[in-house]
Amino acid sequence: MSGHSKFANIKHKKEKNDAAKGKIFTIIGREIAVAVKEGGPDPANNFKLAQVISKAKANNMPNDTIDRGIKKAAGDAGNVNYEYVTYEGYGPNGIAIIVDALTDNKNRTAANVRSAFTKGQGNVGTPGCVSFMFDKKGQIIIDKDEYEADADELMMQALDAGAEDFSEEEDSYEVITEPDAFEEVRKALEEAGIPMLSAEVTMIPQNYVELSDETAIKNLQRTLDLLDADDDVQAVYHNWDE
Repeated sequence: MSGHSKFANIKHKKEKNDAAKGKIFTIIGREIAVAVKEGGPDPANNFKLAQVISKAKANNMPNDTIDRGIKKAAGDAGNVNYEYVTYEGYGPNGIAIIVDALTDNKNRTAANVRSAFTKGQGNVGTPGCVSFMFDKKGQIIIDKDEYEADADELMMQALDAGAEDFSEEEDSYEVITEPDAFEEVRKALEEAGIPMLSAEVTMIPQNYVELSDETAIKNLQRTLDLLDADDDVQAVYHNWDE
């Protein structure tokens, strides 16, 4: 691993999420609906649903809210018309950006995403234009302030559960898995009582790009803020070394 756990960025995003839980819960609710429609309401037999539940718990969604969402989705499965769509493009100075969206209107979402890129002096590219710069991995972040046990013990627990890599940063630990092993590793750590700041399958940049130009930073931040405010946008990945 490069040593980039992006702990501060994840913590910042989590704090932003805490200030806008309504939107986050709505987004996760959509993901639950799609997962249930595609694979049924039992997370033991529906890997995608199990992943969404993990995301919901990482965002402090109450268990009864998750259960209600699953039951509602099971009853309304025939009426769910959301679909996943991914956009790729470039921000200022060639910063690579991937946008995952879940929408019931692809034309609206495409227009909003294109506008966000344009307003930040970037542009949407063709599928695959930047995704090769990222690796799809399961990523679990443990805040050192929340975990008091021995780092070597944590590492062995993670590796024994099937993790691919483990790294220690200044203020956090990072566990990396292959996407297919993520849920098993996450569950093992949860059952061991290990608190997780973040647990998700994500896109990790192979290399990070620094920006020093204030105008470029301002433009990129504008794009990211506009995407973050869009209800259809589920996740944004980039290789900016903030």
